[in-house]
Amino acid sequence: MDAVDSVVEPLREFAKDIVRLVKRCHKPDRKEFTKVAARTTVGFVVMGFVGFFVNLIFIPINNIIVGSG
Repeated sequence: MDAVDSVVEPLREFAKDIVRLVKRCHKPDRKEFTKVAARTTVGFVVMGFVGFFVNLIFIPINNIIVGSG
């Protein structure tokens, strides 16, 4: 029975932690949602520009290394 308890007890504690987390969660209001959406959009745009400029820099380098023929 001790082996079963050693498996079941961590699962029971994990379930309690999940219930506690779900009870603390709340639905964001309009202001909070707008703030999160704007920051996410800015992050996507910044990462897009970073990827674009990295690609822009490495295309000529790749053409020099590989050769254009």
